[in-house]
Amino acid sequence: MRATRPLALAAALTLAVTAGCGGGDDRGDGPRPSGSRGVQPKDPDAWIPGHVAKMSLEEKVGQLFVTRFTSRADALAKIRKYRVGGLIYFPGNFGAPAKTAAQSNALQKASKIPLLLGVDEEQGIVSRTPFITAFPGNMALGATGSPADAGAAARVTGTELRAVGINLDYAPDADVNVNPRNPVIGLRSFGAEPGLVSKLTAGAVDGYQAAGVAAAAKHFPGHGDTATDSHTGLPVIKHSRPMWERLDAPPFRAAIGAGVDMVMTAHIVVPKLDGSGDPSTLSRNVLVRLLRGTLGYKGVITTDSLEMAGVRDKYGDAAVPVRAIEAGADQLLMPPSLPRAYRAVLAAVRSGKIPETRLDGSVTRILKLKQRRGLFQDTAADPAKAAAVIGTSAHKAIARQVAEHAVTLVRNDRNVLPLKGKKVAVTGPAAGTLRAALRRNGVTVTSPGSADVTVLTTLNAGGATAAKVRALGSKPVVVAALGRPYDLDSAKGAAAALATYSSSAVSVNALGRVLSGAVKPTGRLPVPAAGKQVGHGLGYR
Repeated sequence: MRATRPLALAAALTLAVTAGCGGGDDRGDGPRPSGSRGVQPKDPDAWIPGHVAKMSLEEKVGQLFVTRFTSRADALAKIRKYRVGGLIYFPGNFGAPAKTAAQSNALQKASKIPLLLGVDEEQGIVSRTPFITAFPGNMALGATGSPADAGAAARVTGTELRAVGINLDYAPDADVNVNPRNPVIGLRSFGAEPGLVSKLTAGAVDGYQAAGVAAAAKHFPGHGDTATDSHTGLPVIKHSRPMWERLDAPPFRAAIGAGVDMVMTAHIVVPKLDGSGDPSTLSRNVLVRLLRGTLGYKGVITTDSLEMAGVRDKYGDAAVPVRAIEAGADQLLMPPSLPRAYRAVLAAVRSGKIPETRLDGSVTRILKLKQRRGLFQDTAADPAKAAAVIGTSAHKAIARQVAEHAVTLVRNDRNVLPLKGKKVAVTGPAAGTLRAALRRNGVTVTSPGSADVTVLTTLNAGGATAAKVRALGSKPVVVAALGRPYDLDSAKGAAAALATYSSSAVSVNALGRVLSGAVKPTGRLPVPAAGKQVGHGLGYR
């Protein structure tokens, strides 16, 4: 891996806590550490055990839940009735930045204890926030090889989220994607080499948390080697304990070393780590013995969504939340029925099935996370300033640089690239965006019949790529994989091959600059592709 490359514009990035937050969140009826408005105590968490001891059983159980909401009214009802510990935003929950910030403020005001307001904002193919500055995603960051790039991207994302009152991002994905057929991770992973994934995971954790947003490394113990989607089935991963230690564990060790606030469990079975057949979310061996014991993690453990088939099928929706807490989870994400799950956990504590001391441990960890992110001091976002924080020229410039650093030149026979000075045709996904980008960079774009070279873009075409290349005839073809780089495995007939790892406009525009020669390619493969190993990448002479 290349040495870390700092971004020229990183210094322009502002902190969320100064740019996006306003004063005025006077949580007069809620807990507040002594000294929170003045001199901080030596131990800022010292007040938490005493506060937990004073909480009602119902309040404690509520802190374990982070749930969906359909509207502001629905969210307020869940806060008041179940005292939930947090809520998760999906695209339908967002308005304009100012409206979203005002909504977040209203939700916080309704809760006696500050809420974790979270979102799945990994960037790339998992992006829930409609107005956020778009980045290419993790595999593109893996191609940069730069923890500084990963940190800068995460800090931009975190800054913009905190500006609208979101204080938890269920990111980064710390899975090592070693299975090209993986249907659920793929581009969400930084790559196939644990050392690379570890360094970028730590960089991303630093970036999110520097922006005042809790990070959640996922999906423990590692979801990178499966051909089954845990949303629809229960994957089985056959890694031995030594293989897990070598391949899957290092990124989580790195996240823990970086002080990650939260680790998310995976709904996967790893028989060599737990022979019960239960998913890791429900495995005490995985969560307590491995994550807490072997890796020494002391922070909050959250389940992945309890709506997913991988965790629901074996035990049912009432038993799963109880089993997850028994296994060592602290927070229960998106139970299919909050009333049923809440009642089940409350009954389990009242009966002694879940000891109250066990419950107190989870609540203490949750409150410490909220304290660490400053939520007991101030949760307020400033609706009047939110839009100005999002999509700034500095943030867009960082996204542009990351996208350029990611473009990977895998093959360049007879130096067909760069394209400046040639007549070029473009076909495939995002062709219009790429044509415009090439023209802006001085390339003559023409029809296929009069072109010297054809650029064929693909988006997860797989084996069909070869036929697409053949159909373009005898003139040189340049294949650009805009999604999974594994398309390049079937691009042997092309004169040149590149990968961008993203079909977003920022990545396609970066591709245009590289193809034209305005920017030199510097990316390196983060996964094996086109017969080349991790770390391969060409430049221009």
